[in-house]
Amino acid sequence: MARSASLSLAPIARPPLRPWRFYQALQPWLLPAALLVLWQLASRFGWMSEQVLPAPSLVWQTLLELSRDELWLHLGISLQRLAWGLLGGVASGVLLGALLGSSRRAERLIFPTFAALAQVPTLAWIPLFMLLFGIGEALKLVVLIKAIIVPITVHTLVGVRDAQPRLREAAQVLRLPFHLRLWRLTIPAALPSFMAGLRLALATGWASLLAVELLASSEGIGYLMVWGRQLFMLDIVFVCILVIGLFGIVLDRGIQQLDRRLLHWPHLATAELRSSPGGAGWQRLQPWLLPLALLALWQASVTVQWVDPNILAAPWSVLQATWQGLLDDSLADAMARSVGRALGGLLLGGSLGLALGVLLGLWQPAERTLGPTLSALRQIAIFAWVPLLTAWFGLGEGAKLVFVGLATFFPLFIATQRGITTLSPQLGEAAHVLRLNRLQRLLRLELPGAAPAIFAGLRLALIYAWLGTIGAEYFMPSNGGIGSLMIGAQQLFRMDQVLAGMLLVGLTGALLNTLGQVIEARATRWRTA
Repeated sequence: MARSASLSLAPIARPPLRPWRFYQALQPWLLPAALLVLWQLASRFGWMSEQVLPAPSLVWQTLLELSRDELWLHLGISLQRLAWGLLGGVASGVLLGALLGSSRRAERLIFPTFAALAQVPTLAWIPLFMLLFGIGEALKLVVLIKAIIVPITVHTLVGVRDAQPRLREAAQVLRLPFHLRLWRLTIPAALPSFMAGLRLALATGWASLLAVELLASSEGIGYLMVWGRQLFMLDIVFVCILVIGLFGIVLDRGIQQLDRRLLHWPHLATAELRSSPGGAGWQRLQPWLLPLALLALWQASVTVQWVDPNILAAPWSVLQATWQGLLDDSLADAMARSVGRALGGLLLGGSLGLALGVLLGLWQPAERTLGPTLSALRQIAIFAWVPLLTAWFGLGEGAKLVFVGLATFFPLFIATQRGITTLSPQLGEAAHVLRLNRLQRLLRLELPGAAPAIFAGLRLALIYAWLGTIGAEYFMPSNGGIGSLMIGAQQLFRMDQVLAGMLLVGLTGALLNTLGQVIEARATRWRTA
């Protein structure tokens, strides 16, 4: 009897309350549902004009109508272009990266020039490519290959080069022939880094394709958006944004699944270039050989008139145009406007990304409510927002700042959230021992602990700010800027001014990257103490 009584007094484990589990499952849908209701109310009561904000029912009806034929036709053309660009860019990047990774001499000769050219964003090459290739399919293919080849080459180089010392020893011990060493050692060792590059290449290639279709195309999903924007039929623009976002999600999930299927062994992330030793004498001169040879070939082709000087200006003409533009303040003023927009957009979008990253990293209900929606919005290529932003904000400074801010928001948001969520649990114990309040814990423990991730995001946000500024000035050509100057020079066939602008854009991008590195090193110098 006593035994049964003691058993009856034992606590009974109860299953979690079903209403709470239901609420947790419902949380990710709360924000989209609230936005949809607000959107419906705004259109129903006329808070905004239907030309500016079409009703959800109109967007749905347009989606059904376009899905019958036209939408899939344009999307198919864009996907076909992306497939050809991937084929050319990935193949070229793998070959070049494997060559540079397997040969130190090739790396010293070629990589410095490649890295210098990569500092010029893909968007900044578009005016030059328009003059060289016109506005047909060749332009889209070249832009895509340029966007894709850079991340593929860099990540393949890292994967092959970092694995070489260990693999050579293993191959010598096993006495493997070349084809077996390549298939069983080199490719598996380089595959993790290559997959990271492929994921980045897909994102940059898709965004670059949309940009060039917005600028110069009569087919494709980007052209369909421009057509809808010109007719002020923003329901078409909304449909295209929805399709682009869904395709981005499918593309990202597909790469994740491929990565899990191919990389079924533990591996370290190796996606960072190590500085090679400088060497002495002849080795120090090697990085200058290729750029000098290319300059000589460039000058000879213009002198002997292998190429029309109106299509490819001589190097001296480019230097003269650059110097003259700096003297008469045309280039200097354009650069000052562009840098100011980049920093202003970074302040707007970066501060919001930092704040939301901290909020979602520290507070789980906010992450469950806002996280899925923000993750879905992140899959929409940045240039897909251009037609909508120009319809809402016009072509002035406000639209440019919003666009640049949107470009810089996600790098800092993602980096901050990941930095906060991966903090050591021991920080909570330290805060409890030190009796820190919520604000003190944030300022003294959590933000310093997440500083490496935050400043890595800041470096990426600086790059995106500069890229977004060039794109904003292409699509919103008002109030000057280096992007507007380059597009104007391209329309006037002033190749010297286009190349001068590209030179300054590349140098500014490199300086912004260096600035980000310096800020990160100084702000987190405690890591090397």
